[in-house]
Amino acid sequence: MRKDGRETRRDIIEESLQIFSVKGYYNTSVSDIMAATGLTKGGLYSHFDSKEAVWNAAYERAVEIWRGIVFKGVRKISDPLDRIARTIENDLRDYCCGEVFEGGCFFFNSLVELSGQSPAMSGRIVEGFMQFSDLLSSWLVEAKSEGKLKPGVRIKEVADFIVTSISGAAALYAATRNNRFPRAIERQLNAYIQMLRA
Repeated sequence: MRKDGRETRRDIIEESLQIFSVKGYYNTSVSDIMAATGLTKGGLYSHFDSKEAVWNAAYERAVEIWRGIVFKGVRKISDPLDRIARTIENDLRDYCCGEVFEGGCFFFNSLVELSGQSPAMSGRIVEGFMQFSDLLSSWLVEAKSEGKLKPGVRIKEVADFIVTSISGAAALYAATRNNRFPRAIERQLNAYIQMLRA
């Protein structure tokens, strides 16, 4: 049975996402994508006009996958500090150590490779990290307004610290496949969040 255009496009994105996560953007060739999808160059280019366009679609899909994992069960948690703790747990246990992408964290790997090479592409990733930090900041502001946060907490710095700690754990896990680092970061971040409670 022949696939329709939407299915083919989905297949290109899913296959490319895994290839990019392992080989990186610059080491992935159009031939690699063609081999993984069984498409000819014409078939591939009927869906995407460049390798960068494929990467951009793969990036959007990676964000969708990450959100589905990291925010699972989070929105129903009323206490904003508990919400942050669950987000950290989901990110480190189920995304970072969950072998979601064959090469490890798609975002961290791409950011390291693309920084200094493609400002537009690396900028998208940095913006994603900043949006994550902004969300954590908004939950900390909520905790403060509810009287659950100690006075004097530097909210943006705390949010940035959480994001960079998670990213560091993801990098070490990708390099070693040892969950010691994500588990240690999860424990320490949770202890830190409890110290912020009023």
